Amino acid sequence: MSRHVVIGTAGHVDHGKTALVRALTGVETDRWEEEKRRGITIDLGFAPLELTDGITASIVDVPGHEDFVRNMVAGAAGVDVALLVVAADEGVMPQTVEHLAILEFLGVRTGLIAWEAPLIASAVTGEGIDMLTASLAAAAHRAADRSSDDLFRLPVDRVFSVAGAGTVVTGTAWSGSVNVGDEVRTLPGEQRGRVRSIEVHGQQRDRAEPGRRTALAIAGVDRAAIARGSVVVTDASWQESRAVDVLLTLLPHARALTQRSRVRFHLGTAEVMARLTPVAGEIGPGATAPARLRLENPVVARWGDRGVIRSYSPVTTIGGCMIADPWPRSRPRRPVRLEDRASAQDAARAGALVRLAGRDGVSLSDLPVRLGIRPRAVEETATEVVLGGGVRIGETLVEPEVVESLRRAILQALTGYHQEHPLEPGMPRGLLRVAAGSTGFADHVLEGLASERQILLEGSTARLSDFRAALSRHETALGERIRDELVAAGWEGRTPAELAELGDPERAHDLLEFFVRQGTAVRVGRDRYYDRCALDRLRDTVVAEVRRLGRATPAQLREKTGLTRKYLIPVLEWLDACGFTVREGDARRPGVVAPTGP
Repeated sequence: MSRHVVIGTAGHVDHGKTALVRALTGVETDRWEEEKRRGITIDLGFAPLELTDGITASIVDVPGHEDFVRNMVAGAAGVDVALLVVAADEGVMPQTVEHLAILEFLGVRTGLIAWEAPLIASAVTGEGIDMLTASLAAAAHRAADRSSDDLFRLPVDRVFSVAGAGTVVTGTAWSGSVNVGDEVRTLPGEQRGRVRSIEVHGQQRDRAEPGRRTALAIAGVDRAAIARGSVVVTDASWQESRAVDVLLTLLPHARALTQRSRVRFHLGTAEVMARLTPVAGEIGPGATAPARLRLENPVVARWGDRGVIRSYSPVTTIGGCMIADPWPRSRPRRPVRLEDRASAQDAARAGALVRLAGRDGVSLSDLPVRLGIRPRAVEETATEVVLGGGVRIGETLVEPEVVESLRRAILQALTGYHQEHPLEPGMPRGLLRVAAGSTGFADHVLEGLASERQILLEGSTARLSDFRAALSRHETALGERIRDELVAAGWEGRTPAELAELGDPERAHDLLEFFVRQGTAVRVGRDRYYDRCALDRLRDTVVAEVRRLGRATPAQLREKTGLTRKYLIPVLEWLDACGFTVREGDARRPGVVAPTGP
């Protein structure tokens, strides 16, 4: 089975890293005239290397001079195997130590040391190169494999324009794969484009996979809006991070970090300034402690990413960190130890995020980035969270306390609504969601309460199971007077305002609507109410006359019913809406619905 790894050089300036890469690959990685003139590597260089046993590699040659450590960090990010180069005539030097610390902070656990000397490995004579190549192949076997079925991410280290191709970005794909024609996003900045073409080590390809030196020509993006530190992604799960929670380790010689210490944060190919907030007091030399980094510019981060911390001034490497939460809450509603979010167990990390999220819950679509897991592992992880006591509502995980709190809020809201509106059949669901403080999970809780028969769901309303709309003693007396008035009004009906002499018009309106729901009254138009039997008689009279004439005008119907236009026209419009009549101009003809009698 073929494998591909990224090999990164490291070591002090002028210890022969570039010459060794040239001896291994035949490629001159110093591209700039200044590099060739000064004889030192300034920026990143790249070369392909064929190893044994079906293993291929992309070599990243990094600068060794202390002035270009930021470029070294950008190149070392994403390395699988480190090749630490030490000149035998000088031995370990300052940048040797710093580069080794950077590799350790970036999580590079596989590598080897090449002592540049004629008797061991000579970039000049070629002696020992075959042995070095075999050692690199053995180290590559030990390196962790990258997955092509993960979320695609490519940190950008170069961007330029090519006539006919448009904007071209280059970098080493960290994870996932991308195909020609795929839609991509560039972050930060949220530009969208389409992959026009792909090159892997200068060879045209239809697909780019992780761990390979890749160039993407992207149509539809602005070259000026992309730079080293940008990231190309495909999945919508990726978001920018303006703050990250980290587990930070300081080097033994570093000064302690305190509240709002300003540091340089390196992640991938990005370098941004940040303010450090330790979780508990200062972070002392050699210590590992949780902290939050508030970033002056956004980055693209994922759980488990490794970063390097350098001091603001003088600029030197002082520590490293692991991303424990790429999207921390600005103000957590409850304390959740950052160490829990840094757990090696996927379900444990997910549970910590769920506890931290409170009522908001955690979307399953966020888990690949927030937990650092492959998309195919999301369902399994969610199941483990549920087995551990969590609750899944659709595509969101929440704590059981969230559901219980919503249950109490819904029952309390219904109780209060029934007390304030005893004549209404139930509380509108939309109003209930707002009253419960949740529009996202309320329906799930409502369905649960309904299945337990604690509430009844009827259309767009909900009510407590033991609630029945009923009249109080006072309302019964008022209701009887209103009923008598409707019967007396006959075909003219009454509005709440016309019943004001009987009491409060608003109370009269509530009672009239109660009678409508009971079926003893009918509302015609916006606010005119009729006794059901009286309106049935009026309906039958009008429809019979329309059928007799075949086509009847309001004047003819006014003569038949004795009603003025004030009362007749709203009734005719009601008959039209019910299908008993059909309007033609100002007249009516028989409709498709025949009266069935009272």
